[in-house]
Amino acid sequence: MQESRKAFSEVHIRQFLEEKGIALSDTARQVVRLKDNASDQFLEIVTPVDLKEVLRLLPDCQTLVTTGQKATDTLLMQIEAEQPHVGGYAIFNFHGREMRLYRMPSSSRAYPKPLEEKAAVYREMFCELGML
Repeated sequence: MQESRKAFSEVHIRQFLEEKGIALSDTARQVVRLKDNASDQFLEIVTPVDLKEVLRLLPDCQTLVTTGQKATDTLLMQIEAEQPHVGGYAIFNFHGREMRLYRMPSSSRAYPKPLEEKAAVYREMFCELGML
């Protein structure tokens, strides 16, 4: 049986992440949904991730990637960086470490961009980082 190209495969995703040295994390540890929906517009960040601690545990990390405006804004509260445009990045210094912050298109189906266009933006980032 042939796998559908649009099928979610946790095994393949985990293999890809491990092979490429990619860690995933939420940008907040505690949130409150102000309305009963998934919109970031009604998401209150109570406790953001402790970025300093995360990066201390990942000393080889050189790049952060966010997939939405709320996540980007949450990290920008903890670093001195310009707001990157969607698909682009800003360079910043974090405790002597030069890093990049990429702002990628949201993976949400509600984000008004065809999947193929989103994939092209992600492919470009992975190529820039020497991962593809």
